[in-house]
Amino acid sequence: MTTREFFIKQFKAERPKFLKVIRALPEGQLDYKPHERSSSAGMIAWFLVLEIRALVDMVKSSENHWQQPKVPTTFAAIAAEYEKTADEMEAALASTDDAAWERDSKMYVGDRLVRTAPVGDTVWDFFFDAIHHRGQLTTYIRPMGGKVPSTYGPSGDSK
Repeated sequence: MTTREFFIKQFKAERPKFLKVIRALPEGQLDYKPHERSSSAGMIAWFLVLEIRALVDMVKSSENHWQQPKVPTTFAAIAAEYEKTADEMEAALASTDDAAWERDSKMYVGDRLVRTAPVGDTVWDFFFDAIHHRGQLTTYIRPMGGKVPSTYGPSGDSK
């Protein structure tokens, strides 16, 4: 199994876990944050979508120009956008090959080049970062009044 094939397998396995966490965030609390220096729940959930959007670009064209549009007004809208973007990611992954996976990619913020690395390296880095942010969101859910869903096993709320 190549690293590309393994990524496809892992993305499909992790996708429902991301959706469970986003859907567990109590509506009406997009601005919740546990500390003034923390990012809001809405911003973190939206960032999960933006990271996958960037990866779709990387897989399709080996290039991304980072965009950070405004956060939607509900967690339900963020979950719907995550699902749509994850569909696009799965389609992009299905249409790529190992040669494209090894090709150099470029990421820009504005006109500034901020990263050059093989597509596969960038995809894995962003995926691990998204998993980190998903974990961050799970720590927000209970203080927000929600129930933490299971991800890699039962949570205290899912038993």
